[in-house]
Amino acid sequence: MSSSVLYDAPGPRARLRNRLFTVIGCLAVVGLVAFVGYRMDAKGQLDPKVWDIFNNAGVRTNIRDGVLTTLKVFAVAGALSLVLGLLLAVARLSEHRPVRWFATGFVELFRAVPLLITIYALWVLFLTYKNDLGAVGDNTAFWGLVIGLTVYNGCVQAEVFRAGINAVPRGQVEAAYALGLRKYQVMTTLLLPQAVRSMLPTMISQLVVTLKDTSLGYIITYTELLFATRTMANNIIVNGENPFTAVTIVVGAIYIAMCLALSSLATWIERRGRRAKTGVTVAAAAEPAETPGVLDGTGGVLGPVDGDGDRTVK
Repeated sequence: MSSSVLYDAPGPRARLRNRLFTVIGCLAVVGLVAFVGYRMDAKGQLDPKVWDIFNNAGVRTNIRDGVLTTLKVFAVAGALSLVLGLLLAVARLSEHRPVRWFATGFVELFRAVPLLITIYALWVLFLTYKNDLGAVGDNTAFWGLVIGLTVYNGCVQAEVFRAGINAVPRGQVEAAYALGLRKYQVMTTLLLPQAVRSMLPTMISQLVVTLKDTSLGYIITYTELLFATRTMANNIIVNGENPFTAVTIVVGAIYIAMCLALSSLATWIERRGRRAKTGVTVAAAAEPAETPGVLDGTGGVLGPVDGDGDRTVK
């Protein structure tokens, strides 16, 4: 019987038991889906009139606008969170104690505070001092959501960057210092490229979380996808009811599609990085140089020094 390093290979009885549990699990999932479909049909949620609302041009326009505003917030917050995370990671690795303590306190504080509270507090702050913050303008909800997402996800990305930098072997850093490189050169040319490449899947995973967290904008009345579709469902009546179930299913499918697209992009970038030909090319081994009179086939051996101070060859 073959065995693995992590666990022993299952025997005949274990394989039979696993197959039985697999069949039971599949039947349970199919039964759950059938029960949900039956209940939706009983409540009239599968009526063609309910789903026909998505053929309306106004409904499709609202969904499109919601997707665009969601992607706009995600693009700005995602880029800013990466920049903030990089700065905080470098600050946490600084040799200056005040800088390191400030970065550590900032990261620990905003990682502990719930994101919803941060977004709401920033929104109230912008509304209160709206006249004093000319840069905010009328987009108080937009900037409250963007800065809240940037601060929280930037703190998480900082820990990701720091873990990637600390994963680089210490010998490479010492060798770089031995070659005379400065600290910023070691960080930019040695540590950060390797950290980004090794932690890229984790960084993209956090960006997916950022994309999903844009739905928290509904709490501050920002017209992202969730708020736009919820308002639309409140204003539509089909068979005497609001089509919340149908709208929720469609919105959930859109979020899943966007997250899968982002994950596919991350996979493509990772594969492309693996295929990239980077690094120093190793020179081909050459034949050793021959010393005249030693490997010339005469079999000569150095002898004692003669009277003129030269060694004789035997």
